Amino acid sequence: MKKTIKLAVVAALALGATSAFATNGDTMIGLGAKTRGMAGIGIGMSHGAESALANPALITTIKKDHEVSFGGTIFMPDVKATMGQAPEKPSAADMNVIPEVSIANKVNDNFYWGIGMWGTAGMGTDYRNASTSANDSGNLHMVTNLQLMQFGVPLAYTTNGFSIAVTPILQYGALDINYVGFDRSNVGAGVAQDLTFGYNLGAAYTMDGLTIGAVYKSKIKMNYDGQLSAATQPFASMGIFPGAMGDNLEQPAEIGIGASYAMGEHTIAVDYKQIKWADAEGYKDFNWDNQNVITVGYEYNAQNWAFRLGYNYASQPIKELTSGPAVIPAGSYAQAGGNAINMFNLLGFPATVESHYAIGATYALSSVMSVDAAFTYAAETTTTMKGIVGVNPSNGDMYTGDVSTKHSQTGVSVQLNYSF
Repeated sequence: MKKTIKLAVVAALALGATSAFATNGDTMIGLGAKTRGMAGIGIGMSHGAESALANPALITTIKKDHEVSFGGTIFMPDVKATMGQAPEKPSAADMNVIPEVSIANKVNDNFYWGIGMWGTAGMGTDYRNASTSANDSGNLHMVTNLQLMQFGVPLAYTTNGFSIAVTPILQYGALDINYVGFDRSNVGAGVAQDLTFGYNLGAAYTMDGLTIGAVYKSKIKMNYDGQLSAATQPFASMGIFPGAMGDNLEQPAEIGIGASYAMGEHTIAVDYKQIKWADAEGYKDFNWDNQNVITVGYEYNAQNWAFRLGYNYASQPIKELTSGPAVIPAGSYAQAGGNAINMFNLLGFPATVESHYAIGATYALSSVMSVDAAFTYAAETTTTMKGIVGVNPSNGDMYTGDVSTKHSQTGVSVQLNYSF
């Protein structure tokens, strides 16, 4: 059964050309076109069936007995990197498709349930075709690909304006890390996959146009056999790391609160959440810090159409570690541990964007069907840290210097909704 589920998920992920670059660390700012049209607003404001992960307690606000939302996002990251004096090189991982399906059902006035499948997180770069000169490592020709998809069944109970809910989660993950080492050997163990359980808890209270919500998302421990251990073993063999890292990469816990206030056709909303990267296995080894995410949004909802705006901000979670001197003699490589972590973060997992802008709309095609659309843009950031930029093959001296990444994102989301 587990193998069959994995095969089904792989087929769904095949819709994407590459890994999904997400925006708050490696997590999507929002799931569904309504949420993304407000830059991720969803903890204290309902978006019907697509609230299943943002705050499952809010599926209790669907207008009819059944609501189905399905669509996806075309995500287009623009990432470029430089190592030392080498020329800037673009990552080829520049377009992907992220699917989303949400279903919510009303059983009676108090009990609601649903089911859904969502591409929730991911990250990756592709420098395999980066040109290499005599004094250029070609960004190690690094190729990374992390993809996460969740299946969930939200269960919600509501009475007198107060709602509580739980969404049991089945998470599928796939990770692949490959690069060419400084000795020009190929490093990589092929794609590793895992399938693990977690859960989301949600609560909401609505009164006189005001909605207040809270959510907790559990950490989900994933093991990608042979990935992080194989990728870091060369650095352990050189004495840079005390040993190869383990293969656990835990998707972090999240806590959040939000509120919205409706004044006729106008609604304003604000969400706050913290993503606990510093407490998650794997990420804390790469010196990721917890993220505080602030989102503000506005919606104008007329009878047959709606218009949305949003802004999302979170400082990047990767933090620079102390680096070694510009030249590290052979036999003293332990000084380069911080340089190696900085290099891995910026070349393989550059979670560096911070400000995100969104615009969205809904149009009712009939009394049972509507279409949503959203456009998101993450402004370009330039992040520079001290990393390893080369090794002298004649004497083994290691060189450190600036590793820099430029990163921006655009995304287009489209979704159909059926309510009956």
